[in-house]
Amino acid sequence: MLRSALFHRSGRPGVSRRRRLALALTAALVPVAATGAVLALPGAASAAVPAAPPGWTTVFSDDFNGAAGSGLNTSNWLYDTGTGYPGGAGNWGTGEVETVTNSTANVYQDGAGHLVIKPIKSGGSWTSGRVETQRTDFAAPAGGEMEIAASIEQPNPASGLGYWPAFWALGAAARPVGATNWPSIGELDVMEDVNALSEVSHTLHCGTDPGGPCNETTGIGSGLLACGGCQTGYHTYSVIVDRRTAGAEQLRFYTDGALQLTVNQNQMDATTWANAVDHGFFVILNVAMGGAYPNAICGCSSPSSATTSGAGMSVDYVAVYQTTGSSPSASASTSPSASASASPTSTGGGGGKSCTTTATSDISADCYNASQGAVTVTAASGDTNPSGVDGNQVPQLTNGEYLEYKGVNFGSTGSTQFDARVASGAAGGVSGLVNVVLDNPGNAPIGSFAVGNTGGWSAWRTIPANIARTTGTHNVYLEFQSGAGGNPPYVSLHYFNFPAS
Repeated sequence: MLRSALFHRSGRPGVSRRRRLALALTAALVPVAATGAVLALPGAASAAVPAAPPGWTTVFSDDFNGAAGSGLNTSNWLYDTGTGYPGGAGNWGTGEVETVTNSTANVYQDGAGHLVIKPIKSGGSWTSGRVETQRTDFAAPAGGEMEIAASIEQPNPASGLGYWPAFWALGAAARPVGATNWPSIGELDVMEDVNALSEVSHTLHCGTDPGGPCNETTGIGSGLLACGGCQTGYHTYSVIVDRRTAGAEQLRFYTDGALQLTVNQNQMDATTWANAVDHGFFVILNVAMGGAYPNAICGCSSPSSATTSGAGMSVDYVAVYQTTGSSPSASASTSPSASASASPTSTGGGGGKSCTTTATSDISADCYNASQGAVTVTAASGDTNPSGVDGNQVPQLTNGEYLEYKGVNFGSTGSTQFDARVASGAAGGVSGLVNVVLDNPGNAPIGSFAVGNTGGWSAWRTIPANIARTTGTHNVYLEFQSGAGGNPPYVSLHYFNFPAS
């Protein structure tokens, strides 16, 4: 009964001890992804909603240009009030302790082009705000894409234990039944932080609770990633629902144009994916206080008596874009340079070596058969060489480059993991992704990891990534993708493998 009251979901992440462990493992296994995977931008005054680029249409936007102290435009937004949906779980299903109101003390426009949602403690009790779009039809059409984006400055309290700001979306079918059909109807957590850590996590929730293909109540997520400056300036958070290729749909989550998380359709059965993704959504903005997620991260009960009252989440704009085009196109809020420029034809030569093609064995980086970009091979200083690996590296790779390894044999059992030995001396704020793609460089990645500075170009780390289960023999492309301006190098590769599952 206690577990049901605390962790039954009413649309928000009720993070159990299981998720706390998962987040801890993410931090332990992917140390680089948590140290610079986000491009920090300086704080800014109110900015206009970005115009839709060619091929896209703006289907909703609000840049909160109301008078100081005014409420929201109720043609666009509705206020949640109380401690749960009518007929839904109490405390919004997460154990959070605030009561949400429609008071302009908690939810207001500041007169400078921002929406502010402010938690306030009074007489030992907390109030805050939670608002939803009136519309529930934000969807990617079959063969097209949809992007939900917002520019947000996270709360910056002096003592932030228990703060839980969020920008997210729920499947339209949740609204008529108080989200009692969660998580099957899908939840897209575009931005969450807890305890004023200046971090961000992105998550998809789907299927059944507990367990299921999204491992509820954990979900399929990025874990908490460092988000430098996210409490002192406005940063853009977005998710793209990509339905351009039937059977190979994707969700891609971004912070400031840097890809943070990709979820592929083949990570679950077709019915679960369709129920979670292929329909309309409504957008939610709120600041919760306390509950399962912040409690799991601190290992305590939050908020505490020392938690600061009155630190608001400031939202510059919210926008939703859509395209029905069937070919790749730049998104509205992510930098065009964040997309790898791989094409189906390799433009470079191979590494000139004859090497193992067994996926479970360590494959030297210079065993590539073809490449794209100005790829070179040099000695890999500062690292040891496991059996079968030579002492060479492919150094200082940049956005748009890739390496092709032909005829890699995953066997009949296959693998669900990719491990790569990498190093980075990238400049501060520079990071990128290493994507694993099969058979054609234009295909969607089956897995990826983020990497930033590891301590230098000779500071080698093994970073793992989950991939969709892969069997048989494939041409493997390692594609390098970064949104950093000026196309700087961000990663060197020594060797990689696909451990047996």
